[in-house]
Amino acid sequence: MPLTGIRVLDFGRYIAGPYCAALLGDYGADVIRIEAPGGNDDRYTVPVAEDGSGAMFMQMNRGKRCLSLKPGSPEGREIVRRLVETADVVVANLPHDALVKLGLDYDSLSAINPRIILATASAFGSDGPLAKNVGFDAVGQAMSGSVHLTGTPDQPYRAQVNFVDFGTALHTAFGVMVALRERETTGKGQCVSGSLLGTALAMTNSLTIDHALNGIERQPIGNRSFSSGPTDIFRTRDGWIVTQIVGGSIFARWAGLMGRPELVDDPRYASDILRGDNGEELSVIMQQWCIDRTSSDAIAELGAARVPAAPVLRSSEVLAQPQVRAMALVEPVSYPGAARDIPMIRAPIDLSGSAKADPARAPRVGEHSDMILAEIGYSPDAISALRAQSII
Repeated sequence: MPLTGIRVLDFGRYIAGPYCAALLGDYGADVIRIEAPGGNDDRYTVPVAEDGSGAMFMQMNRGKRCLSLKPGSPEGREIVRRLVETADVVVANLPHDALVKLGLDYDSLSAINPRIILATASAFGSDGPLAKNVGFDAVGQAMSGSVHLTGTPDQPYRAQVNFVDFGTALHTAFGVMVALRERETTGKGQCVSGSLLGTALAMTNSLTIDHALNGIERQPIGNRSFSSGPTDIFRTRDGWIVTQIVGGSIFARWAGLMGRPELVDDPRYASDILRGDNGEELSVIMQQWCIDRTSSDAIAELGAARVPAAPVLRSSEVLAQPQVRAMALVEPVSYPGAARDIPMIRAPIDLSGSAKADPARAPRVGEHSDMILAEIGYSPDAISALRAQSII
C-alpha cells in the first residue's frame, strides 16, 4: 500500500481534519486518533451505536487506532512528544492559539522532529481580521456566494451536505501528499494550511470570475443553471428527476427526444449561456414531458438518448441502487453495539497498481491506548499509573 510506514497523529475534530487523516489511512497510513478520555464531542453526533458513537464519527474515523489522552497535562505533553518523534504527519484542525497552547504548532513540533508535517485547517486562515474567529461549514458556504445563489430570491438555502468541510479535507490531504513528496528531496517537513473560506472560494471561483469580468450580479434561480439548460429538477408521476443539459450536441439530442428539433436553430438557445438565460422556457417544456412519465421511464428514455439525467433519491434509497452495488463502493464493517453493519464508503478512487488497506471500523474510546503507549516505551505499570491519574 502506498502509505504503509507513514504514521499520522490525528488531533482533528468533526470533518476537515479527521477526514483528511482517514483518506491517508485508506491507503495504508497508521492513523492514531487522539481524543479526550471520555471521548470528544464529535464522537457523539447522530448516535448509531450503544456507546453513543455517531454516524459522522464512523465515517471520519474508519480504520484508525484511538489513544485517549489529556494532551495539555505534563504527562500528556510527554506522551505527545514521544509520539511526534515517531510520526510523519500531525493533523490538527484547531485554532492557532490552541495549537500553541498544546505544543502542536509547527515550531514546537519541528523542534522535536524536523521531518514532521503539520496539517492544519481553520475557518479563515492565519491572517486578516477574521483569523481568530471560529467557524463551521455553513460559514464558508455563506461567505463564498453559494448560499446567496441557492434557493429563491426570498429564501437562501445552505447545502445540507458539508461540502466545504469535505473539500477542505481533500485539499489538505493533497497538501500532505505534496509535502511528503517534497520531504523526499529536502529531508524536512513543513506546515500545510487549509481553510474553509479558501476552499469555498475555490469552489465558487467561476462565479466570482464571471462577476469580475462580465459585471453580472447573479441572482438565485432555484434549481436551474446560469450557464446551461434545461438544467433543473422536474416532477414525474411518482417522484423527481434531475437533468443537466450541457453542450450543443446534448441539447440537440434532448430537443429531438422532446419532439422539438426546431429548438436547435432558435437563436434564444444558440449557446449554453443563452440556454441558461432562457432556461425557464426550456424547463417548462421538460416538465410537461416528465409529468406523464414515471421516474424510471423518464430516466430510461433520457439514458437511451444519451442525455444526462438521474432520479432524486432519498437516503433510504441510495445504497440500494444497482449502480452503487456494481461499483462496490460500500464496504460493510461491524461496530460493537451497533444494530447492524456500518455501510462504509471509503476513498472513492481506485489505483490500478495499489490496493487500499482492508476496511476496518472506527475505534472505541481509548481502544488502543495500551498498545500505542507500549510502542513508545511505556511499561504496563506506567500505563496503569497514567490511567489512575485520568491522563489516559
